[in-house]
Amino acid sequence: MKTTAEKRARTETLSEAEAEPSPTGAAAPSQTQAPLVPVVEQADPIHPPAPTSFTLHPIGIIHSPYQEKFGIPRQPALAPSAPVTLTLLPPYNHPDSVRGLEGFSHVWLSFIFHETLVRGWHPLVRPPRLGGNTKIGVFASRSTHRPNGLGLSLVELKHIDTSHNGVVLHLAGADLLDGTPVLDIKPYIPFVEAKPDARSGFVDGPPVQLTVQWSEKARTDLQKWRRAPEWLPRLIDEVLAQDPRPAYQDEPRRLYGVRLGGCNVRFTVAEGVVNVVEVITPDAAEVAQGQQL
Repeated sequence: MKTTAEKRARTETLSEAEAEPSPTGAAAPSQTQAPLVPVVEQADPIHPPAPTSFTLHPIGIIHSPYQEKFGIPRQPALAPSAPVTLTLLPPYNHPDSVRGLEGFSHVWLSFIFHETLVRGWHPLVRPPRLGGNTKIGVFASRSTHRPNGLGLSLVELKHIDTSHNGVVLHLAGADLLDGTPVLDIKPYIPFVEAKPDARSGFVDGPPVQLTVQWSEKARTDLQKWRRAPEWLPRLIDEVLAQDPRPAYQDEPRRLYGVRLGGCNVRFTVAEGVVNVVEVITPDAAEVAQGQQL
């Protein structure tokens, strides 16, 4: 058994040996004190941190008869006569991108409320269904004034055209402004997404439909337009029957105007009846402008 003095001598000998240079000229690392190394937190390869911002690119553009926000149905499928197309943009307009989609009757469209983005958003909004005065949270509504301006619409897919070096989806029942940028398309799957027993909050059913009457002048105005599309009279009926006026306005003598399908449709509303007063067609507008010149 070694004495305490022998153990101390042995320890001193080891310390001197550790301090001697290595054959390469570098000092041997000390075993009594490890060098300080900064701790670097390793990224989790399975759960990487989510980015704080995203860049989204439109995959297509909507073409519809709705030329302004006023008059657009407040929900999809309420005006089925509106012919709407979605033209896909490069590089998403390859026929392979829609292969198999023709087997679905309806699709979901994710889009941007592009005309209201600049107005920002508020945590409280006034839904027309509640009379335009009662406030609810923006996330309990379908208001266009949302934090990221994202919209979601369920539309009928009539057919897909891939015959002109691109892809065009023909839709029905869309509630989308002309020029709306679309971000994504997903097929609607009824057995997963149809919930007939779901609660619908303050939305207790479809909106009340008003009676629509045409004046003789309005009918004559439309008949004189030789390029009038056959669906336009039906669309005017469907849009006006839902009373597009702001919920807080009820002025029987006020003359309103809504732009649909290239026309300015002027109407009044009194006692639950919409009276179509006149239809200013593109031809009539050109004639009026020429007379002013």
